[in-house]
Amino acid sequence: MPSFALHKKGEPTGVAFAGIPMGHEFTSLVLALLQVGGHPPKASDELIEQIRALDADLHFETYFSLSCQNCPEVVQALNLMAILNPRISHDAIDGALFQGEVEAREVMSVPSIFLNGEPFDQGRMSLEQILARVDTGAAEREAARLGEQAAFDTLMIGGGPAGAAAAVYAARKGIRTGVAAERFGGQVLDTLAIENLISVPRTEGPRLAAALEEHVREYEVDIMNLQRAVELVPGEPGGEHEVRFASGASLRSRTLVLATGERRRVDLEGVFVQIGQVPNTEWLVDSPIELSDRGEIVIDARGMTSVPGIFAAGDVTTVPYKQIAIAMGEGSKAALGAFDHLIRS
Repeated sequence: MPSFALHKKGEPTGVAFAGIPMGHEFTSLVLALLQVGGHPPKASDELIEQIRALDADLHFETYFSLSCQNCPEVVQALNLMAILNPRISHDAIDGALFQGEVEAREVMSVPSIFLNGEPFDQGRMSLEQILARVDTGAAEREAARLGEQAAFDTLMIGGGPAGAAAAVYAARKGIRTGVAAERFGGQVLDTLAIENLISVPRTEGPRLAAALEEHVREYEVDIMNLQRAVELVPGEPGGEHEVRFASGASLRSRTLVLATGERRRVDLEGVFVQIGQVPNTEWLVDSPIELSDRGEIVIDARGMTSVPGIFAAGDVTTVPYKQIAIAMGEGSKAALGAFDHLIRS
């Protein structure tokens, strides 16, 4: 105690709150009430059908804190799953009020998720990421679907500010554009406060990431999430480049914009002092892409790498000053460079 559950016309929805969902979790409560009342969720039709098709009894428990910025996305995703599928239930638990449970279950950080009584995961997770974990065939189905895609004119690898800006500029040119990202938003999702984006005095990372995705989706851009690049196979001059992903999928494109950023985190036994960041370029070590001694992608004034037709933008490149505003400009420049390359070749 205290705890309460939501019901629809006298029937349980599977959604329960153990604690008083104020602070960051007040939005989770309001959304749950709206969705129980029939308000349509923002999730895509494909994700909604995937949730409804889950054929297993799944009971989730999430430990959150009222000051946790990463918790609401997890709580809201699991609440939606419980509302849409009667075989799924979710208890959102304020860890500060249930210290006995927290200590017994050795919860060290929030959000911490348990599934059917066993540890499931920790940290920020999107609805797509959770579904990929519980729907074991989802990754294989998506990989097969992506493998059937026709080649893109321009494909962005990475969905942070640089990749998003590049996608908008490329799509505005009327060329076939795609974005493949491990998670749309990139490091922005983990940023508590953003105060250096010109014309936006202050915002939060998740809010900016949502705005970026909404802007990109206004155009005919194919966004492919949960896709972590592992190998680049450059094509012949004027041909198609191929990118292979950890999911087993592969995509082809006449031009590429590499905007994989830096890191979305290193798994450690302990935490000491963090100095600097690491560019996400391990997957390019054996490729002909020229890297700096720090592992950054070397680019020219138009954003092109050492391989014609392959461009790069944002924090993953040698451009100085790793800032959101700069990444957006660099992504826009790389997309224009890719378009210029297409029309000239």
